[in-house]
Amino acid sequence: MSKISIVLGSKSDMPVAEKAIGILKKLGVAFDIAVASAHRTPARVEELVKGSDADVFIAIAGLSAALPGVVASFTVKPVVGVPVSGALNLDAILSIVQMPPGIPVACVGLDRGDNAAILASEIIAIGDDAVRDALMSYRKEQADKVVADSEKVVSDAGC
Repeated sequence: MSKISIVLGSKSDMPVAEKAIGILKKLGVAFDIAVASAHRTPARVEELVKGSDADVFIAIAGLSAALPGVVASFTVKPVVGVPVSGALNLDAILSIVQMPPGIPVACVGLDRGDNAAILASEIIAIGDDAVRDALMSYRKEQADKVVADSEKVVSDAGC
């Protein structure tokens, strides 16, 4: 069974992780979660990554947001970085987007744990038909919601 490992830089990143967890549960994708700081517990990050049976990692961090890059340095598996908003949002974004050659990290928008879970699931879906089917259903639900929203807007506007 395919699996995603979510690593948070600190417990305060949990609201962003909850978005990812909700999507992964909806799609039926197995995951684990842990807190490990790139700066305060680098050995723990290494141990978690090297000991993981995950197919894809989601690394969630704010401030200098070094965690996704550190996770990527310990694996050749895909890493999706999620910058967490704060006083200096650009720092977190650039820390993930501007990785040096040879150690790429995918980056989703600020606080977009949900998009990280979808992207990680899409990667897994390449070889997992059940995840692919769940993603197709999820996309149909999203499209149906847009159509329903449009019908409500038209109705509310009296058109």
